Amino acid sequence: MSNRNISGDPSSAEFDAVVQALSAVRLRPEVRLTEVPAPSRIAPYAIAMTAEVVPTHGDLDEELASGRFVLLHDPDRPEPWEGTWRIVTFARAELEPETATDPMLGAVGWSWLTDSLSTAGAEYVADAGTVTRVVSESFAGLGDRPSSVEIEVRASWTPVDDDITSHLHAWGALLCTVAGLEPLPDGVVALPGQRR
Repeated sequence: MSNRNISGDPSSAEFDAVVQALSAVRLRPEVRLTEVPAPSRIAPYAIAMTAEVVPTHGDLDEELASGRFVLLHDPDRPEPWEGTWRIVTFARAELEPETATDPMLGAVGWSWLTDSLSTAGAEYVADAGTVTRVVSESFAGLGDRPSSVEIEVRASWTPVDDDITSHLHAWGALLCTVAGLEPLPDGVVALPGQRR
């Protein structure tokens, strides 16, 4: 479902090679990755994926986190991008209610992203984003529902080379972090995840 221009165009071939490499990426088994329609007006080439993080046992329909990963490619190098590729991401998860008042939550959420990129060896420039906490309280007929707190990490950055797979791995790690999953020990590789 990626958005592509005319075949035979060198940029199309470059984009197709990256898409093929991304399709071979396997994330942790808790991450369900699905290709979805990509935005068509932002760049000449685009691919988009959504993901849900679910437990590997117990209630397999319980969603621990969700997100979206969009890869844009524009051979004209838009000035704000500082390159021909741009990644735009979103990650969201419910947190413990006591985190609602933590003044460091935003900085911690951003560090989860940058640490994931660093650990994956994903080099980038021109990063930008927001970390938002959403507190929901219910009233009247819904007053028996407990309060909830969600964190949303929205970020974009420009990879410094064509190895986009490390960036997808980093985003997958971010999703697992916001979901509250323990990181894999050093040297341990997750068994392949499934694509729907």
